[in-house]
Amino acid sequence: MKAIQDRLPHNHCYGCGPENPKGLQIKSYWDGKESVCTYLPRPEQSAGPTQYLYGGTIASIIDCHCVGTSIANYYERDGREVGEGPPIWCVTGNLSVRYLKPIRIDKPVELRATIRECSDRKTTVDCQAISDGDVAAAGEVIAIRVPETWRSDDED
Repeated sequence: MKAIQDRLPHNHCYGCGPENPKGLQIKSYWDGKESVCTYLPRPEQSAGPTQYLYGGTIASIIDCHCVGTSIANYYERDGREVGEGPPIWCVTGNLSVRYLKPIRIDKPVELRATIRECSDRKTTVDCQAISDGDVAAAGEVIAIRVPETWRSDDED
């Protein structure tokens, strides 16, 4: 099965865009009512102590996983497969992360996201970052559905 992000056309996002080879390259998949992603940290993403993952990277993977989840949910609401027909895009309206314990850089991070509520334009997504069997960070993302013109350089 192809990841949600790999089915979005022209996806150059730093966190999840397959067309950005220097990005984080996260991959999200539906698992029932949750979306899941397993992320393997890279050594250069360390915090001050090199054994732990940098908090900004944690926030980024939560953000991109949740926005991708929101986009996939809008495709489903519209009765389409992800990437089918006119593109659907969302942007981050708000990101909140609670850091509960350090995440070791040498272990995979599992992200699990669920949609708390969704309207025609706004989705609230809850996410847990799980490392070594423990919830190490919890995030909330408010994703805003934007028109296709958002991607255009011509928009004022």
